[in-house]
Amino acid sequence: MQRFTEFDFGVSWVMTFFHEDWCFDGPTASDVVAKWLAYPDAEYVLAVRRDAQTLLDGLPTKTLEVLWEAGTDYLPPFALISGAQWTQTVVDLCDARLSSTTDVRPFTGVDANDGAACLDAVVAEIQQVRSLETEVTAALVDCARRCTPDLALRLLLRVITAVPGVSLSSDQYARLESIGSALQYGEFVVDSVEYLVKDE
Repeated sequence: MQRFTEFDFGVSWVMTFFHEDWCFDGPTASDVVAKWLAYPDAEYVLAVRRDAQTLLDGLPTKTLEVLWEAGTDYLPPFALISGAQWTQTVVDLCDARLSSTTDVRPFTGVDANDGAACLDAVVAEIQQVRSLETEVTAALVDCARRCTPDLALRLLLRVITAVPGVSLSSDQYARLESIGSALQYGEFVVDSVEYLVKDE
């Protein structure tokens, strides 16, 4: 048994909205999120809400800003809005979308797995990625310890695709696959970083 989707989900999925051409999806960052949340099944929206609320509950605003900036390619800078305010905006957009849905059920079974048993392994893998800035590594470790290892691993996978110059060894990738399997991720979650494997 595996999760409700074969692909990435939650806040790490939202981060993929903010690519070089994101402005064609809406005039503001919140418009872009609202547009993408309007299409998928309720489970996708519920996963985003759970992640965003978990981040809000577990991390200070500056740490949130580090994670959002590291995991996106072209998110507008945090000048007029803080990391906590932006994350709350994502929660509010999810609530608005879910309020029009009648078949929303809380996650159970595999989809409720927060990865607690994988904490040490996730922290170790975060610390193994040498190309990340110190504050990004620290923010990901804080996320693993103060939010959930599941969320931290998905954010790590997203960050290493967004930060230039990151590469993985085949051993690192194999360990990530092993953790992803323990978390019962779909086929294309960890697979998204396989192209970064560069063994010498």
